[in-house]
Amino acid sequence: MKRKKTLLLSAIVVVLLIVSYVSLPYYACQALIHLMPVIDDLETFHRDTVRHDPADVWHWPHATSYNRYQLETNDARYIDSLHTVAFLVIRHDSILYESYRDGWDDTRTSNIYSATKTIVGMLVGIALDEGKIHSLDDPVSRYIPIYNKGRQADVTLRHLLTMSGGMAWDEAYASLFSVTTHGYYGNDLYELVTGLDVVDEPGVQFSYRSGETQLLAFVLEAATGQTLSQYAEEKLWRPMQAERDAYWLLDKENGDEKAFCCFHTTARDVARFGRLMLNRGRWDDRQLVSEAYMDEMMRPASYLKDQWGKDSLSYYGLQTWIMDYRGERIPCMRGMLGQYVFAIPSQDAIVVRLGRKRHDVYDGALTVDMTRYMDIAMKIIEADR
Repeated sequence: MKRKKTLLLSAIVVVLLIVSYVSLPYYACQALIHLMPVIDDLETFHRDTVRHDPADVWHWPHATSYNRYQLETNDARYIDSLHTVAFLVIRHDSILYESYRDGWDDTRTSNIYSATKTIVGMLVGIALDEGKIHSLDDPVSRYIPIYNKGRQADVTLRHLLTMSGGMAWDEAYASLFSVTTHGYYGNDLYELVTGLDVVDEPGVQFSYRSGETQLLAFVLEAATGQTLSQYAEEKLWRPMQAERDAYWLLDKENGDEKAFCCFHTTARDVARFGRLMLNRGRWDDRQLVSEAYMDEMMRPASYLKDQWGKDSLSYYGLQTWIMDYRGERIPCMRGMLGQYVFAIPSQDAIVVRLGRKRHDVYDGALTVDMTRYMDIAMKIIEADR
């Protein structure tokens, strides 16, 4: 009898769990299936291909001293401790140091997560240069007419670019029911983002909100008449002579690109965006993004309050992070789990780090691992002089 009661209770629990699961919204069910995001999630979602041109590829050459540098023991341990899969140091357009771990290599793509936002920022600059976007001070409603409810009508493209659009977006990665989880695992990005209220006065304070980048992507599509993947392929990927195809994850089959996170590429190809930052939008003899826009993109939007509502903003421009390192302003792409691309103007150098984990300790707005990777890269650069 006791065994029968136990079996009955177990069956009831199972039924309740099943009922609870099927009653959850789609995105929450997907989150429970896949749990926390990982960098090798290419097969998890539908995707668009951002195609390279096999007939027009530029390969990073190896420096004369390629991989001669031996990492100091404590530096190697640090890199391994955060499950780094790729670490590259490029100087004067040549690969000085290149290391892959955990089964990675130069052909394998990673989700670069929020480093994707800088790509979206560059595409906005191109659309502006081409006149498809009239002005960064245009209201979003000029391109997306339904975005006009309450304070939505006051939001401009510049507000979105500087993360000061006031959107009701909760940047919570571990919550099953957060809007970020909804955006990442859901299948209704357009309805989600355009339906969110604007809860803070736009253009006053920086507050990191992924939804504002997603809204920018919808502006781009409306302005250009192309999908984000198509526009990126035509205006950036092929002109930058990428080595391999890249991929942009979608919210559903034939759906919308997850512009706030999910561009998939290799370490060598993502370094091309660093080269574009170093050269102020120029790729060899082609100006892909205007110098004026790139300069603003890589300059802090100091007219805004910072994320604590106190000082003028010193670490974010237009969809681009800015790091103060050894007295130099370093523009960088930054993604969840520690996907980084640093452009170091004084050294004509690019540093790429891709991995499965980042440090949880912050120094101001940036995590301490960013400084450590820069320190390691500078040792490699200085040893080559």
